[in-house]
Amino acid sequence: MARLLVERLSERFVVLEQDVLWQAGLHDPVRFRSAWLAMAAMIQQNGRPVLLCGTVVPPEFEPLPERALFQEIRYLALTCDPDVLAARLRARPAWREWSEPRIAEMLEYNAWVRAEAASMKPAMRLLDTTTATVEATADEVCAWALGTATA
Repeated sequence: MARLLVERLSERFVVLEQDVLWQAGLHDPVRFRSAWLAMAAMIQQNGRPVLLCGTVVPPEFEPLPERALFQEIRYLALTCDPDVLAARLRARPAWREWSEPRIAEMLEYNAWVRAEAASMKPAMRLLDTTTATVEATADEVCAWALGTATA
């Protein structure tokens, strides 16, 4: 998804994938997210908004001191039915290390996000990708990022 978003949005946004910073010294979730916010703030100082692709929800960014560096952060969660999510994760390359316990953890997280998105501060928009192609999902994400989404 991030590759498609880079192709489609690179003239308007700096599109980043969060896993690039998941390295030694940043395996603490709070330090990891603080580093992301600081880096995104530095990029935005150059006049380009940042579109961060990754697994994060408002309670993980909003209380951090670095949050004050942004006027607004908007959240979009790509979700899908549990059986589809499990199949997608199992189909990933082995180097991504999606074990059955890790898949079960992601299924719980997906269910939690779907149940709680509307009550988070700020609320998260959900985009159900269960039957959508990757290209159609990228279209929806681009429309959301550009402020032209209909839902």
